[in-house]
Amino acid sequence: MKVLMFNGSPHKEGCTYTALNEIAKTLEEEGIQSTIYHVGNKPIGSCRACGACSKLGKCVMDDGVNEFVDLAKDYDAFILASPVHYASASGACTAFLDRAFFVAFRSGRGDVFAHKAGAAVASARRAGTTATLDQLNKYFTISQMPVISGRYWNMVHGSTPEEVKQDIEGLQNMRFLARNLAWHLKCLEAGKKAGVEMPKSEDVTFTNFIR
Repeated sequence: MKVLMFNGSPHKEGCTYTALNEIAKTLEEEGIQSTIYHVGNKPIGSCRACGACSKLGKCVMDDGVNEFVDLAKDYDAFILASPVHYASASGACTAFLDRAFFVAFRSGRGDVFAHKAGAAVASARRAGTTATLDQLNKYFTISQMPVISGRYWNMVHGSTPEEVKQDIEGLQNMRFLARNLAWHLKCLEAGKKAGVEMPKSEDVTFTNFIR
């Protein structure tokens, strides 16, 4: 069982990483492997709405999104983490994830994320965390993904990694989250061994508010 953790911060080992690292250590204690994927600080283009992904099976822009979607196929759960920028996820994080989840759906690869567990984590100096968590959780709820919680909203506070390490309650909740995720994965594995089938799917019907 493996968890892919997305670090949407421009800082590779900053505050957001500090939260994810706490989760990674606890997952390891639970026998769960994890990998941190860093979005980096290079420009990430937003979706052009060109529709090419439905024909090519991938995004026309080559800035890491296709790599992430291909990598995601081999993982059982995901944690999306972002610093708070203007009471929302970082611009790079938003542009990247919008395209990654859209590509997975439009290219016919919806099973990349469907029915796999997801959890969101926000890192902030002070505020905007719950709005950021709401934004990140929507990637899961539109993709048939069970959402995993901690015992509080999944956030840490601090301007530096050293300050985040002083957020005792925040880091404790990262451990709660990790254990809850590990429990979910183990239950899912046990269900599969017991013959519990995955939910049946249907072809999606699109409508709008005019008809």
